Amino acid sequence: MKYRIAAVFLLMFQAILIAWAGYRDSPCWDEVGHFAAGLVSCCSGTFSLYRVNPPLVRLVACAPVLLANPNVPRPWFDGFRSLHTRMEFAFGAAIADANGSRYFWLMTLARWSTLPFSLLGGWICYLWARDLYGPASGVLAVGLWSLSPNLIAYGHLITPDMGATAIGVAAGYTFWRWLKSPTWMRTLVAALVLGLAQATKTTWLVLYALWPGIWIIWNLGSARRGEARQWGRGALQGAVMVLISIWIINLAYGFEGSFQKLGDFSFSSTELAGPPAATAASARGDNRFSGTWLAQIPVPLPRDYFQGLDAQRAEFETGMWSYLNGEWRHGGWWYYYLYALLIKVPLGTWAMLILAAGATVCSGGYRAPLRDELVLLAPAAVVLALVSSQTGFNHHVRYVLPIFPFVFIWISKLARSIELGHMRLAAVGGGALAWSIGSSLWIYPHSLSYFNESVGGPKGGHYHLTNSNSDWGQDLLYLRRWLDKHPEAAPLHLGYDLPLIDPKYAGIQSLPLPVGPQSTRAAEFGPNDLGPLPGWYAVSVNKLHNRERDYDYFLDFRPVGYAGYSMYIYHITPEQADAARTKYGMPKLSAGPAPSTQAHRAN
Repeated sequence: MKYRIAAVFLLMFQAILIAWAGYRDSPCWDEVGHFAAGLVSCCSGTFSLYRVNPPLVRLVACAPVLLANPNVPRPWFDGFRSLHTRMEFAFGAAIADANGSRYFWLMTLARWSTLPFSLLGGWICYLWARDLYGPASGVLAVGLWSLSPNLIAYGHLITPDMGATAIGVAAGYTFWRWLKSPTWMRTLVAALVLGLAQATKTTWLVLYALWPGIWIIWNLGSARRGEARQWGRGALQGAVMVLISIWIINLAYGFEGSFQKLGDFSFSSTELAGPPAATAASARGDNRFSGTWLAQIPVPLPRDYFQGLDAQRAEFETGMWSYLNGEWRHGGWWYYYLYALLIKVPLGTWAMLILAAGATVCSGGYRAPLRDELVLLAPAAVVLALVSSQTGFNHHVRYVLPIFPFVFIWISKLARSIELGHMRLAAVGGGALAWSIGSSLWIYPHSLSYFNESVGGPKGGHYHLTNSNSDWGQDLLYLRRWLDKHPEAAPLHLGYDLPLIDPKYAGIQSLPLPVGPQSTRAAEFGPNDLGPLPGWYAVSVNKLHNRERDYDYFLDFRPVGYAGYSMYIYHITPEQADAARTKYGMPKLSAGPAPSTQAHRAN
């Protein structure tokens, strides 16, 4: 009982951390689109907005928001189904404009509505670790889950990442329980959770390939292997799992567009549209199956779910610009997520992983049966490999967030060191745990900007990773609070990397940033219109590293303040501006006319 109470306490503590962060942070990039798509789905029952992600998490987030009577511009509902262009962000900006300053509170309500996902994921970590390694390990697994900076970071957002992580590990646990005792009740439970996992994020499609392989290996290792009845019954139950899970996917979409014929779709990706879509960026409406017998086959999935898969693939085929460790590249790196995990996961957690590996090799007391650990670790390995193989672009470490609970459960075997009397290992493991927790809470509530000490923490991390890894627009409200304490910082020039939200709704009046002398657009401006210029500036770290080098001259100055860790505040004096301009071979401001307003139109 004491272990269960400890696990509940840790989950409640994480819930408080997530709820507070959800209240303090401003809306982030993808949240704006998910919020719009969720409201549209709740109001109209259509799912075309944000079709690249399944709707379960945003439905859970936005359904309670309807009770607060948000202002939703209804004319935007029309015409989405036939569009290949992603419109969720434009509609998200329209909803933000329609609700003004109240938008921040509505987003908070949506964030709080998703708290059950984090509670579920943590409880599954406790149950699975307890069943494998003992109750103390269950508590350790829950501790790693509850105090992970990455899980706190995405647990307080309405993006599908936490939902997919929590339900994904729940699916793994229910499948493992079915393997150990393949009753029909456990079949139904595993099927239900598998379907819910698919309704959170399409990453979990890998389970349809992974689970049959695990089942075969499990049965080959069974004492009853070769019994036809066992194999036949398992195959039948597996088929039922697949059918029920597909039914759950359709249910999540209200069966909208289900069983549409394959030939009636219009696709964008090469795999489904055929080569013309790959060679002509404007090609739309192609279907490689038209005119074949396959065109008559009904697709047993909702229309928007299936077309979302196509849209995702098309984006990876086209590619995007990605940033890693000071380098911009069109496309990505196969090692991007490994590198990101090395610097985004606390060093104490990495130390515990190494200790767990060593303990497993050196002592049988830390090993669960091999096939049990295969069920645990295979999803993490496959997801990491799958995501790493998609090098069309690399932007977000959150894409590998679903591997975290599986690894945490495996690390939790270290708690057996106390039971086994390995006190030196217990002491070192306890120190690593304290280091991990302290590193995470030291940065809280700015967990989205977390980086470990190997790169200097969040103040050094943005040199290595940008986008949601460091700056997703989360610190606008922190900037407002900073300005409330520093009224002298006016007029303020603001470089905020989330154009969907007008800063005036947060009570911030601002001017744009002047572009710098190294910008690819510098030739468009006269020398006295280019920065550095005297004044007060707030610049998000994504802007400091943008590919066009518009504002990298701010890296020559020392910030005088910070709004969170993603917004750097500078006060450039005339003397500092002239010194920097001399460095860049630009005329001093004292040598020419006053800057025109052209620079203030640059942003």
